[in-house]
Amino acid sequence: MHPSPNRQWRVPRVLPVAKLIGAALLVALGLLLADGDPVRPVVAGVVAALLAGWAARDLVAPVRLAVDPGGITVAHGFAGRRRLPWSQVEAITVARRSHRGLTSETLEIDAGESLHLFGRYDLDAPLDEVAGTLHAARDAAR
Repeated sequence: MHPSPNRQWRVPRVLPVAKLIGAALLVALGLLLADGDPVRPVVAGVVAALLAGWAARDLVAPVRLAVDPGGITVAHGFAGRRRLPWSQVEAITVARRSHRGLTSETLEIDAGESLHLFGRYDLDAPLDEVAGTLHAARDAAR
């Protein structure tokens, strides 16, 4: 029995909650450490608003990547989606980069005129596993 070729990957459920808590802490710290300076709470508020906006994206569009027999659907823009039929997908790779002792991984989906990049926290799954699932779905569709 083969696993279903329909699959989706989403942001971990705790991530937007952590971002919203971080935003609230920033506002609190900005107010607490203001010491009469109006700039500190304003800067903290701006950074908190950006963090809250990032969390809102995670809540509004948590699914970053989906696959089915016809192709891939990727997150596009703030909360949009873009459909990529298999004929447009040129390559699916996991890129590993090391810099100053730190290694990062990125799932790269090359669709010719567009490149879609996903990190571990975009998909809540090991990137090698996701790439393997995408390759298997593409092979099954051929």
